[in-house]
Amino acid sequence: MTVEATTLAPRDSQWADFVELTKPRISLMVVLTTAAGYLLTAPRPIDWLLLCHAMLGTALVASGASALNQVIERHTDARMRRTANRPIPAGRLDVERAFAFGLMISLVGVVYLTFLVNPLTAVIGALTLASYVLIYTPLKRRSSLSTIVGAVPGAAPPVMGVTAATGELGVMAWILFGILFLWQMPHFLAIAWMYRADYERGGFPLLTLGHLPGQRTARQMVLYAAALIPVSVLPSVLGYAGALYFVGALVLGLLFLGFCFAFGKTQDARAARRLLLVSVIYLPVVLLLMVADQALL
Repeated sequence: MTVEATTLAPRDSQWADFVELTKPRISLMVVLTTAAGYLLTAPRPIDWLLLCHAMLGTALVASGASALNQVIERHTDARMRRTANRPIPAGRLDVERAFAFGLMISLVGVVYLTFLVNPLTAVIGALTLASYVLIYTPLKRRSSLSTIVGAVPGAAPPVMGVTAATGELGVMAWILFGILFLWQMPHFLAIAWMYRADYERGGFPLLTLGHLPGQRTARQMVLYAAALIPVSVLPSVLGYAGALYFVGALVLGLLFLGFCFAFGKTQDARAARRLLLVSVIYLPVVLLLMVADQALL
């Protein structure tokens, strides 16, 4: 069934399809990183209501961006096995309703952040939305550099957490941005390697395709993971966290880097899957260590 299909799912089952448009797992990561940025910089005592507003507003913007991304990529999604069953290419939702849904929750999220958090956080949210939908999404069909471009809005949620807490872009906001930006690259490259045949069918010119893709992919993974280590320990160096976080971030960073090297040796799907698993564990553990260690200072 294609996107032009006219037979849609029953109304009671379409709610699940609207939820799927928001990419819930990505939205959950957005919420967690936003909360980390807030908790790391908020004045004490913590304003928990403001934290909830920041998390909800950021989640709405991210969910809307994901929905609009699926509207734009509906034709390429239909050609890829891992995305062909998404609501639009599978014919369970029509394009018009999906677009209206994505646009509505995006705008609600920006307005929500403006009035219930602060204008700076709303502006960052709006820029993140625009860069993801209007720059990153169309660039995916044109250049492998899209991965780097996409990592910019992907690193914005903890920054929004910081601005929600403090009303300004401080040092910690840039450190968190750097950690998420660098972490994303091996993470996404592992996914791209695992599904490179699917991406080729979709017409995406990724780094994992073309001449000597394994060597180029492994080199990029190692470079970004190596750069992540000094950036990840900056909170301790600059006094935002203590020795517990420093040791934990260093060990986790070296472990992450080791799995990147391991992928470079075999360049197979199993090594990519192991690296992906390590990356999924790395980020929440590092952020949790940072929040816990700062609470002990």
